[in-house]
Amino acid sequence: MFISGVAIPFAVKAKLDRNVPKRKLFNKVFKRLIILIFLGIIYNGTLQTGFSEARIASVLGQIGVGYFFASLIVIYFKTLKARIYWLVGILAGYGIIQLLVPVPGIGSGVLTPEGCINGYIDRLLLPGTLYDGSFDPEGILCCISATGITLMGTIAGNILRKKKTTDWQKIGYMVIIGTGLIVLALALSIFYPIIKSCWTSTFNLLTGGISFILMAIFYLVIDHWGFRGWAFYFRVIGINSIFIYMITRIVNFMDISEFFFGWLTVSMDENAKKLVILLGGLTIVWLLLYFMYRKKIFFRV
Repeated sequence: MFISGVAIPFAVKAKLDRNVPKRKLFNKVFKRLIILIFLGIIYNGTLQTGFSEARIASVLGQIGVGYFFASLIVIYFKTLKARIYWLVGILAGYGIIQLLVPVPGIGSGVLTPEGCINGYIDRLLLPGTLYDGSFDPEGILCCISATGITLMGTIAGNILRKKKTTDWQKIGYMVIIGTGLIVLALALSIFYPIIKSCWTSTFNLLTGGISFILMAIFYLVIDHWGFRGWAFYFRVIGINSIFIYMITRIVNFMDISEFFFGWLTVSMDENAKKLVILLGGLTIVWLLLYFMYRKKIFFRV
């Protein structure tokens, strides 16, 4: 969610600077939203189990929703100050809803799958099957909350895109912001727990803070110091991330790995066997992606 937000100033803001019509940009991010929701539904196994019991919510759908709303804020609100106001409003408003809005028959501030306002809204409005029957970690309110960490990513992307600031200034800004967010999350967690499943605002603050610091570290190593070679393995994966996410759901690469590397595990114990098969599967997946990389075959949404 964070890294998709980092991309927005480069993908969307750059086009605004070139006077690309806002309507055209809206259509583009809306199309991306629809495609990601559709791919998420397919990933959930809908073609296998049927549409009557389909799970609509998904990781890809959540990324799509977060990217869509964060992009709209960047498109229609030019200043960084406005973006920060939106971020504070989303996190504060979401926290108020989770802590103070009562769930019928349960009350307010009960952050359990059955008692959380997220689960109540999902049961009320989300069609199809929920992740565990009563609650979905990629449900309606969770997606709205996840827009917060995507917006944090746009702030990091804005820092990285600034040409007038030095590398050390960029690194310093991100470390300071990241540290501040982590401290704030831990302070608020005394009465507002950090829970990933229902995407509490404190979870957004904590993971956003960690993401800012990690972004600063990678920027220092890769962009400032120029140590890029070691990252090629991950570049090959990241450049076709949607494809590999979908194909590993469809194709069992562990079975393929066992077919080719099973002979190596004949005399091994169960744990060692699993490790060898896993490493073999990762190797096969990466070689497939490397082949696509060399042939310039890239699947983009």
